[in-house]
Amino acid sequence: MWRAVGFSEKDSLTITVITAAVNIITTLIAIAFVDKFGRKPLLILGSIGMTVTLGTLASVFGTAPLDAAGNPTLSGSAGIMALVAANLYVFCFGFSWGPVTWVLLGEMFNNTIRGAALSVAASMQWVANFAVSTTFPPILQYFGLGAAYGLYTTAAAISLFFVLFFIKETKGIELEDM
Repeated sequence: MWRAVGFSEKDSLTITVITAAVNIITTLIAIAFVDKFGRKPLLILGSIGMTVTLGTLASVFGTAPLDAAGNPTLSGSAGIMALVAANLYVFCFGFSWGPVTWVLLGEMFNNTIRGAALSVAASMQWVANFAVSTTFPPILQYFGLGAAYGLYTTAAAISLFFVLFFIKETKGIELEDM
């Protein structure tokens, strides 16, 4: 994506540092406000933000012109829109699904099974990360960057549906629950 906007490999360290800084800052914001606003509202806002930003990326890259090698090229407002959407996605994930998932996992299992259940849940997180990482290159190669972002947009929209209908609002564990 960054190459399509005009960045070179020399810029990759700077881009990684900026993305990591945005992620860290928004995670700290989530930690500070998760008990004040609640888990469900943060997840809803995050899902909406991730759906919009990924949809924007899908649209921008799905309609981008291709260079001689078949890679999308973005210039002008399309490039700026892609950069803003990518960083806003990191922001939306960083204040919601990134940290709140781990908060919920620590709260959703009773004490008798918590250790085993958390190990299974964390393992499934890593399996899902592996699946996304290993399927991205073939999706990119055969269907293009717009389709890949379109698939991820669909997953973000499903996360919104999941939160709205399957997550019960909590403000944390009360001492009597333990």
